[in-house]
Amino acid sequence: MSEYSDKMKQNPRRDAAEAPSLDSWKPKTILGKAVKEGKITSIDEIFNNGLSIQESEIVDSLLPGLEEDLLLIGQAKGKFGGGQRRIFRQTQKKTKEGNRIQFTTCAVVGNRDGYVGVSTGKSKETVPSRDKAKRKARLNLIRIRRGCGSWETDSREQNSIPFAVQGRCGSVRITLMPAPPGKGLCVERECAKILALAGIKDIWSKTEGQTKTKLNMITALMNALRKLSEVKIKAEDIDKLGIVEGRVSNKSLNKSLNSEA
Repeated sequence: MSEYSDKMKQNPRRDAAEAPSLDSWKPKTILGKAVKEGKITSIDEIFNNGLSIQESEIVDSLLPGLEEDLLLIGQAKGKFGGGQRRIFRQTQKKTKEGNRIQFTTCAVVGNRDGYVGVSTGKSKETVPSRDKAKRKARLNLIRIRRGCGSWETDSREQNSIPFAVQGRCGSVRITLMPAPPGKGLCVERECAKILALAGIKDIWSKTEGQTKTKLNMITALMNALRKLSEVKIKAEDIDKLGIVEGRVSNKSLNKSLNSEA
């Protein structure tokens, strides 16, 4: 346990190849057993049928090469409140026995091709909260709808989002807008990490409210990304905007979008 924690401190981002082996995984749910037996071979089957993922190993087996990162949601103590940002947010509860310290960590996982998940983990120690956040982020995996962000080119590369959406959490409001290729991620730094792991390369954004509260900012961003899949689109707009949900090479999903429209 000490060697594992020391390794994670040196390199917060960990590839799936370095994760524990799935050979010793003993699934407990019906969905996990189906994945283990090879009856379900694609993550899109789970999303298309509206199934709930309750084991993180399901995502590791269906999405190999999944990347993960930790977001800077905390702040170290500094003079006049000028401490540096860090991955742990420390809170204390005063009791008769003394101060009870709790650490909160926010993790993001994604394959840079249409799938991303974000979640937080809380514990009395730093390493358990980090592992809990990474495990829960896999359970909260969502499929992102992407498209061409420019009307001035005939290319239908999925570099951005197909249309503008707005997300909210508390006083924070964030609006995501399509951007042409080469513009980059014009958004807050921690939000840019999430969008990069989701496979979005170019975007414009506008924020309102108390954006220094990073957890509200991240929650508002995920709320906006979920709204991308809730908007109904016409059949002719799918090819016109180059809309793809999930992997770019997923042709069966494009056919299902055409049938739904």
